[in-house]
Amino acid sequence: MAEKETREKKQTARRVFLDPSTPSFGSIVRVVIITLVLIAIFDFAKSILASLTSLFFMVILAIFFAYLIEPLVKMIRRPFKERGLDKMMPRALAIAISYVLVFTVLGLAIAYAAPLISNQAKAFGTNITSTSIQEQIGNLNKRLDRMRISDDIQSKINERIGEFGDYTASLIGTAAVVVASYLPWLILVPILAFFFLKDANLFRIGILRLFPSGRWRARMEAVLYDINTTLAAYVRAQMISCFLIGLICTAGFYALGNNYALLLGILAGIFEFIPLVGPVTIGILATFVAGYESGLQALLTGIFLAVLRILQDYVLYPRIVREGIHLHPLAIILSVLAGEQIAGIPGVFLSIPIVALLTVIYKHVLEHLGSKGLFVGLLDPKENEKEVKPGSPVL
Repeated sequence: MAEKETREKKQTARRVFLDPSTPSFGSIVRVVIITLVLIAIFDFAKSILASLTSLFFMVILAIFFAYLIEPLVKMIRRPFKERGLDKMMPRALAIAISYVLVFTVLGLAIAYAAPLISNQAKAFGTNITSTSIQEQIGNLNKRLDRMRISDDIQSKINERIGEFGDYTASLIGTAAVVVASYLPWLILVPILAFFFLKDANLFRIGILRLFPSGRWRARMEAVLYDINTTLAAYVRAQMISCFLIGLICTAGFYALGNNYALLLGILAGIFEFIPLVGPVTIGILATFVAGYESGLQALLTGIFLAVLRILQDYVLYPRIVREGIHLHPLAIILSVLAGEQIAGIPGVFLSIPIVALLTVIYKHVLEHLGSKGLFVGLLDPKENEKEVKPGSPVL
C-alpha cells in the first residue's frame, strides 16, 4: 500500500500543471505578430516623415512668412474697418497690396546692395584663390625660417594649410549647391503664405469643429489663441533681431576695417534666424576672414562678436520678445541639439518654436485637468497619503 502511494506521488510530481492565467501559445504568437506589425508600421511612418521633412519645412516657412505679413494686412484694412467699409478692402486685396509693398521694398534694397555685395564677394573669392594662398604660405615660411623652424615641421604646416584650404573651398561649393536647391521656395513659400493668410479663420473654425461644444471647444480656442500669440511673438522677435544684428555687425565690421563688412553683416543678419548654429557659424566665418588680413583684427572681431552675443541674448532679445516664448538658455541649447539630430538643419530651425508650443499645450493640459503637474505626487511615499492621527508616533 505504501509503495503504491509512493508511486502515485512520483507520477504526480512529473506532471506539469499550468496556471489558468498562463497565456496560450496562440495568444503569444498573436502578441509577437502584432508587435512586429507595429514596429514595421513605425519604421514605415518614420521613413515617410523623413522623406517629407523638406515639405514640412517649406510649410512652416510659409506660416512664418504669413505671420510677418499679417500686421501689414491689418494696418491696410484698419481705416476701412473703422469707417464700416470692409467690402471695399477685402482681405485678399489687402494681402495682395501687402505683397506688392514688401517685394517692392525688398527689390529696391537688393538692387542697391547687390553691386556692393557682388564686389566684396569677388574680392573675397580672389583673395582665397590658390595664388593668394601660396603667397601667404610663402610669407609664413619666411617667418618660420627666421624662427629657425625645421623643414619637416614647415612641410607639415604647409600640408595642413593646403588641406584646410581645400576643405573650405569644397564647403563653399556645397553651400552654394544647397542654396541653389532652395531657390524655387522663393516662389512657393509666398504662394502658400497667401492661402494661409486668406483662409486663416476657416482653418481655425475647422479645428474648433473637431471638438464638442462647451468646455472642450472653449479650451481649444484658448490653446489656438496662445499658439497664435507665441508664434507671432517668435517670428516678430526673430525678424527684428535679424535686422538689428545685421545692422550692428555691418557697422562694427566697417569700424574694424574689414574689407567685406557689408557681405559679412548681411550674412550675420540672415544666420541670426537659425538659433545657436547661425551665430556660431557667422562668428567662426567672420573671425577667419578677419584673421586672413591680420591677427589683431581677428582678435578684435572675436571680442566684438562675443560682446554682441551677450548683449543680444540677455538684453536685446528679452525686450524684443516680451511675451510668447520664455525658455531657459539650457532648454534652447538642448532643443537645438535634439532638432539637429532628428531633422538636420530644418530641425535646428524649428526646434525652439516646437518646444515653445509644447510648453503652451502642457500649460493648457494642466489647467484643463486642474492639476499642478502631471508628475506631481508620483514619487511621494505612500505614507504621506495616509492621514496621520493625533497622538500617533511620528518616525
